[in-house]
Amino acid sequence: MSTPSPPPKKSLGQHFLHERAYIERIVQAVDPKPGDRVVEIGPGQGAITLPLLRRHGALTVVEFDRDLVGPLAAMAEGVGELAIVHRDVLQVDFTALAAGTPVRLVGNLPYNISSPILFHALDHAAVIRDMVFMLQKEVVDRMAAAPGSKVYGRLSVMLQAYCQVQPLFVVPPGAFRPPPKVDSAVVRLVPRDPTTVGIDDRVRFAEVVRAAFGQRRKTLRNALDGVCGPAQFEAAGVAASARAEQIEVAAFIRLANAPA
Repeated sequence: MSTPSPPPKKSLGQHFLHERAYIERIVQAVDPKPGDRVVEIGPGQGAITLPLLRRHGALTVVEFDRDLVGPLAAMAEGVGELAIVHRDVLQVDFTALAAGTPVRLVGNLPYNISSPILFHALDHAAVIRDMVFMLQKEVVDRMAAAPGSKVYGRLSVMLQAYCQVQPLFVVPPGAFRPPPKVDSAVVRLVPRDPTTVGIDDRVRFAEVVRAAFGQRRKTLRNALDGVCGPAQFEAAGVAASARAEQIEVAAFIRLANAPA
């Protein structure tokens, strides 16, 4: 007899997907092939876990909520090989977990820590083949935004510098239990070949982008005071009088690479 799953916890930002049509679309988006190393973040009550396990036969899941670990293990019995990592995903070393085989990440990310999870995944992009995540639609809009958009910002630049960002489809509140107050969306992230990214110093790049968007109303000259000087703007071909939301990703890369 299977162990019943506990109800969603508001403190953990849990909204469990239950609408079968959307679950199937997510599994189709992942489309696991033999030999793939698939890792699910935040499996919750197993809505995506079980269909993936039936299809692929083996799956690793990262679950922070100890009350969900037992029910997940019970659900997987007789279905496939489920490895459960009971940890905060922000403490999981995906490079170590990959063990030499590129991983494919999937998950309905907790709304309250979705951006930190995305940045954590970027730190391990070299061992990640792709990511299929469900997040708040407004977050996906920011991830995919182009320069000049009102929602183009730090998240847009950081993710687009390292990944191709492909919004896939919208998921309405009624597909979840409990229903969130906003629409969700599924997005695919495909890490770029490290040799084509062109960022000389990841820490420096992150510093420039963070400072540029830290005070959006200011010009880059003022926002980056003490971070980038006139010579760097000139070398990068970036107008110091522009604002951060007007600058394309490639220009931020040139600015961060410009010699001091």
